[in-house]
Amino acid sequence: MNILLLGSGGREHALAWKIAASPLVTKLWCAPGNAGIAREAECVPLDIANHAAVIDFCRTNAVDFVVVGPETPLAAGIVDDLASAGIRAFGPSKQASRLEGSKGFTKALCTEFGIPTGAYGRFTNAADALAYVRAQGAPIVVKADGLAAGKGVVVAQTLREAEDAIAMMFDGAFGAAGAEVVIEEFLSGREISFFALSDGDTAIALASAQDHKRVFDHDQGPNTGGMGAYSPTPFVTPEIHAEIMAKIILPTVAGMKARGTPFRGVLYAGVMLTPAGPKLFEYNVRFGDPECQVLMLRMMSDIVPAMLASCDGQLKNFDLRWFPDAALTVVMAASGYPGEYAKGTRIEGLEDAASVEGVEIFHAGTVSKDGHILANGGRVLNVCASGNSVSEAQRRAYEAVDRIRWPEGFCRRDIGWQAVDWERKGS
Repeated sequence: MNILLLGSGGREHALAWKIAASPLVTKLWCAPGNAGIAREAECVPLDIANHAAVIDFCRTNAVDFVVVGPETPLAAGIVDDLASAGIRAFGPSKQASRLEGSKGFTKALCTEFGIPTGAYGRFTNAADALAYVRAQGAPIVVKADGLAAGKGVVVAQTLREAEDAIAMMFDGAFGAAGAEVVIEEFLSGREISFFALSDGDTAIALASAQDHKRVFDHDQGPNTGGMGAYSPTPFVTPEIHAEIMAKIILPTVAGMKARGTPFRGVLYAGVMLTPAGPKLFEYNVRFGDPECQVLMLRMMSDIVPAMLASCDGQLKNFDLRWFPDAALTVVMAASGYPGEYAKGTRIEGLEDAASVEGVEIFHAGTVSKDGHILANGGRVLNVCASGNSVSEAQRRAYEAVDRIRWPEGFCRRDIGWQAVDWERKGS
């Protein structure tokens, strides 16, 4: 098969690495790609926001299948446009992508179909939103309704923080994404990422993972797109896994089908394991980044047939196999991220780092220039490792990190800390 992958981040490098290993693949392109992806696929300078240009490329190059990595083209309806042109694509339709594209849409779906989630309110003006938070008190969660690159969520510990977040969003910090604000009950518990493949009728679970959103160690600082992840998480027991599937994932798939907008692709549920049971706090409609990186390392099965089965409604009798080893990824980011940061700084030592046992390095924001790898984004590298335990994967990943010479970069030093503590206690 000729396959075109859309995207340029660490998630897409991990997908390119996994797709390229499939014996079904004849040719793999990635648009626009990055310096790391170029080792797995032919990178092409396509503007993926230009759907007509993507369709034209597919027709010219006899592309059989398109895999859409990021959320923005999904929300813009690229899968619908490809389908209209007779081109199969992995990912949800524009209407189904509203599960990520609108926080309010998802909360309303939860209410309609009895999916456990926190109490909430939806607001289109600051005065009503302020009145709501003052009545509810803090801690409380303030979210821009639309897509905000993983940065449109403020977990306000004080009333003042909530008021400032409301003012920021309605003052246009996130543009149209903040025209409506969703304010949610603060859910206490342990946050996990739960992934499932859906074909519109049924869903099969992928491996569990845990993300680390805060920029600094000990979960301090602002939220980011993700500073690291590991899989599996020991906190998703078989009982919790079954409960999430039965009460969150399957009712969502059934609800979307009942609404006439069946969901096909990856359902990424942000779930809080509360004392009252698992509760959904957000949906994403694509692989998580950086969770995708650890999932691809652990997936034993060929991913291409799974994606095709999702598109073709054939998941009912499908199964995926996973390596028992744990996997962990550390995000190396440019100094200043998630705020202002410099581009164009040189990164060295990558080959030495990749020689550590069990290590795979996925590029996120990089370019190649004059034989050198340069930083070209906020989150720049994903230093990943496998191991017999999360502790071993963590040790290998940080050994590799320490071999990378990039003075202008930084990372958290505690990725996987909850699972490592759990393993040390032997519980």
